[in-house]
Amino acid sequence: CSLPRSGAAILVCNHTSGLDPSLLQSVCPRLIRWMMAKEFYDARGTGWIYRAIGAIPVARSGRDLAATRVAMRALSNGHVLGVFPEGRIAPSRDLMPFQAGVALLAIKSGAAVYPVRLDGTQRGPSMRRALIGRQRAVIGFGPEIQFDRASTTRDNLDRATQAIQQAVEQIILRRRE
Repeated sequence: CSLPRSGAAILVCNHTSGLDPSLLQSVCPRLIRWMMAKEFYDARGTGWIYRAIGAIPVARSGRDLAATRVAMRALSNGHVLGVFPEGRIAPSRDLMPFQAGVALLAIKSGAAVYPVRLDGTQRGPSMRRALIGRQRAVIGFGPEIQFDRASTTRDNLDRATQAIQQAVEQIILRRRE
């Protein structure tokens, strides 16, 4: 895990399954505050876990300014924020277009952004099946992403988002045999 020992950071990863936050947390020494879909955050029986770890619920129906404020506050307090900028679980190994919100958070907060790429046998099955069955995952971490943080104009946000997505795409996953 390439995260610094302290200070604000944003961990950006492709999204393969509902197990992704647990897999990434298992190899990172710092607690990651995940942004997650509100409908899962509010799910009966598991919501208490998400509240306990400080997950940030995001309404996916549009721009959720309350979630953005909570994420900015977490970063200003030196936390690690975990984001899946595809916005949902990808149906294939190809990355879906990243949403610009992660670039906005990075530019506004000044937090370092670290790319992660994830793949494995957890891709595809339901979360219940993925939890019950034996899984094999491969996680690759990249160095801090450098991009223009001069402004939050649409063009600059698009360029920053593209740089973040390219950094995740460029991580080559090496499998142990």
